[in-house]
Amino acid sequence: MKKIVWCLVGGFFSFYGYAQTDVEAGNPALQKANAEKAKIEKVEQRKKTTESFVDVKIVPVTDIKNQGITGTCWCFSGTSLVESQCVKNNLGTFDLSEMYSVRNTYLDKAKNYILRQGRTQFSEGGLGHDLINAIVKYGAIPEAIYSGAKPATSNIPSKFASKVTTETKPISEVKSSDAPTIIAEHNHVKLITSLKGYLDSIIGLKIIPENWDTGFERILDTELGVAPSKFIYDGKEYTPKTFASNILKFNADDYVNITSFTDHPYYKPFILQVPDNFSNGAYYNLPLDEMMQLTKDALNKGYSVLWDADVSNDGFMQKIGVAINMNKMDMGNLKKAQFVTGNATEGKWDAEERQRLFENLTTQDDHLMHIVGMGKNKEGKSFFNVKNSWGDIGPNHGFINVSEGYFAINTISLIVPKAALSKAVLEKLKMK
Repeated sequence: MKKIVWCLVGGFFSFYGYAQTDVEAGNPALQKANAEKAKIEKVEQRKKTTESFVDVKIVPVTDIKNQGITGTCWCFSGTSLVESQCVKNNLGTFDLSEMYSVRNTYLDKAKNYILRQGRTQFSEGGLGHDLINAIVKYGAIPEAIYSGAKPATSNIPSKFASKVTTETKPISEVKSSDAPTIIAEHNHVKLITSLKGYLDSIIGLKIIPENWDTGFERILDTELGVAPSKFIYDGKEYTPKTFASNILKFNADDYVNITSFTDHPYYKPFILQVPDNFSNGAYYNLPLDEMMQLTKDALNKGYSVLWDADVSNDGFMQKIGVAINMNKMDMGNLKKAQFVTGNATEGKWDAEERQRLFENLTTQDDHLMHIVGMGKNKEGKSFFNVKNSWGDIGPNHGFINVSEGYFAINTISLIVPKAALSKAVLEKLKMK
């Protein structure tokens, strides 16, 4: 049934093409005319989407990025959260290196994989707390100093073409206002295959060599580049750890992990049961309505929220900039415009339905993003404004309007700045 519904939705949103008929196949002029018509319809549909939503609250947010062909959304979303916190705290606007944290987390995953003798997952994925842990353990680096990516050689959008260069600034010249001077593409297909193959070969040995990590880091250096142990920033020398502590004022205790499931006691932490939780991160469990209200309260106070959710379920439509809950949705009389404007009557959602979908694996740990605001459509329906890491996609240029119903059903976990939590919530969690 799920596949059938998805096909129906695909029928509603044929934005990037059209079905060629037998008549068109023998009529090039008709083909061209219909293709032009499809393009015009796409533009008009996107106009309707952007005109249908009004921002109510938007917190400080840095530019959209593209994680490329990698499973590192956990780092892009987490880094974006930290960057927004820096703006919120009047520390400045930063463009931090995601790949510095990714490469260090790969090493932590490798150690875990070795000690568990390969009987655990080794992959690109992770959760938001892994980014927090990486900065605590290894520090942080500006993107302009370490991108961890190779210059793009093809498929560069024309609007970016003039910015592409193979030259990088000497680290002595990097300033806080500088952005990366390279457009780079991230692709970890070869990297993750090489890393896992290497680890499996090590595990196959009778005795694990003490220096096994040397070969592992050599692969990282080849594919991502050698990470600097120190660098010059605004005329001063820093290590990644001193940069994180002195410039970013980073403190892991400033962030709280939140989730909501009915099979664990409320207001207590438990280890989240999803495959990418390799580091066994614990999350405080709140009732669903309190988790949703906490998110709204944080945004109203000017804080953003890291969001871990399922995006493969029906209803997440980045190309039109809208996500709505289609669980048990009546598709009978729906029209395309109702999706574009977010006015479709959504399916059922409550804590019990959410739990059922999680336990039957309909809802899974797919993707992490960054909630940066709230808005309403013209009919007054509320949506979260979410920053994705898939590049400039859709009418909102990489952002997407997510309904409360979609959020309620598909959320796996959140990371919220502790300062955003109310006194009542802190008391329930027994936190100071």
